[in-house]
Amino acid sequence: MIIGQQRWSGCALALLAAALAPSVLEAQQGYIKTHVTPGRAGVFIDGKYVGPAANFARARTYAVEPGEREIRLVEPRYEEVTLKVTVPPGQTVRIRQTLKRLPPPDPPFGRLRILSKDKFAAVYVNGRFMGHADEFSNALQGLLLKPGEYTVKVAPLAGPEHEEKVRIQAGSVVVVRGN
Repeated sequence: MIIGQQRWSGCALALLAAALAPSVLEAQQGYIKTHVTPGRAGVFIDGKYVGPAANFARARTYAVEPGEREIRLVEPRYEEVTLKVTVPPGQTVRIRQTLKRLPPPDPPFGRLRILSKDKFAAVYVNGRFMGHADEFSNALQGLLLKPGEYTVKVAPLAGPEHEEKVRIQAGSVVVVRGN
């Protein structure tokens, strides 16, 4: 009888530890919630792209280690914003920011389309963040670029990056296939 109770006691402790483990891990994390206009702005936390500020107009929340974090909000048609925030363990820091629109460039343009399995893959043109793949994926979408040669990089949130050189011509469409 005692052996059975000890086993049950050991199992009960293991189950209790397993049940508490997620809440202990969550308490060791903090969160950043982005309320940004425009919502398609890319969010960089400590220099790493983590995704767009919103998805279907709903603010996104990102788990981070507690402490001081640098947040960069990037959308190529708007002025870039960099903020420093301190994230307490187990708490959410809300970022509310409206980016200032830049004047539009003059035509002519060609169009760059991006096809990627990861709709939130970061798209870079000549090393500059331009948005995420889903913004440039269908026939009615695309990134308008002046005619010229560009290096395009598609960087999924997980997995290998894809990079290639493309030539954009006025009135034409170039498709880059990420992974």
